[in-house]
Amino acid sequence: MTDDSRPTSDRPPHPQAGVLSRLLGALKLKGGPSLRDEIEGALAQNGRDAELSPQERAMLSNVLSLRTKRVADVLIPRADIVAAAADISLGDLLTLFRSAGHSRLPVYGESLDDPRGMIHIRDFVEYLASRAEAQRKRRRKAGSEPAGPDLGAVDLTATLASARILRPVLYIPASMPAVDLLVRMQATRTHMALVIDEYGGTDGLVSIEDLVEIVVGDIEDEHDEAEGSGITRLADGRLVADARVPLEDISEALAVDLLSARQAEDVDTLGGLIVSIAGRVPARGELIKGPDGLEFEVLDADPRRLKRVRIHRPTPGLPGNEAGAAPVGTDPSG
Repeated sequence: MTDDSRPTSDRPPHPQAGVLSRLLGALKLKGGPSLRDEIEGALAQNGRDAELSPQERAMLSNVLSLRTKRVADVLIPRADIVAAAADISLGDLLTLFRSAGHSRLPVYGESLDDPRGMIHIRDFVEYLASRAEAQRKRRRKAGSEPAGPDLGAVDLTATLASARILRPVLYIPASMPAVDLLVRMQATRTHMALVIDEYGGTDGLVSIEDLVEIVVGDIEDEHDEAEGSGITRLADGRLVADARVPLEDISEALAVDLLSARQAEDVDTLGGLIVSIAGRVPARGELIKGPDGLEFEVLDADPRRLKRVRIHRPTPGLPGNEAGAAPVGTDPSG
């Protein structure tokens, strides 16, 4: 029978404890500053002797913040998802790919709350090419020799579902850590995930590109259109803004602190503030009174969200719009 009455300090150390201690010391995970502390200390050096470039400093800061990011911080909202119905014709799908500018599209049944998977443009092109090549072979057997694959022989009225070229997507909660999703995407070789709410409905979408951009910043390819600030200053001093412009940006342009407004507590964008003030999604042409005498005129909207807003000030001039100042932009709609 083992005697455990001796004080803990008098007991011989467990043989594995020494091994573990030495291992942690070798990895610098025990005692002294952690690797995270050392990196944060290096980032705090702003003098001439700092060995990090501004780009390296920004990227390392983003890496350190990665563990605090959640899927909710990077998801594409449901209203902005471009998706294809499972019963869409191949001809209409071709048009949708051209207008969407994405290489992957989620596919749904009755609605976005009934996801079926995703379609990759590479699989779509491969399907069209294989059908065209098959038609070429049939004509060759019949005695004719076409110059190449006969794309005109492909039945573009067939539905996407009948093509059987869908790929699976991941289903994840908005609370999932972004770094965990990145690891899961790498392991499953799946580059698209649908964010599901507590009732099983589709809340948003995340691509692997959205996760990588947390670290490296925005990634724009050859098909991305150049975007401005989303704020345009008119000749008369009024502003026209995209409803998705962050409140910080529009506050700076107006020299008005919209972030302190009571209705701004739970929103991040100009459109969110206007909807919060109105208590609903205003219709096109409506004029909504805002804080500090501002008025928001809805220029473009649909039943689900605002798109474009003209902002009227109680005074005719705007700070930064004096004669000779560089304009933010021009708007032909005036």
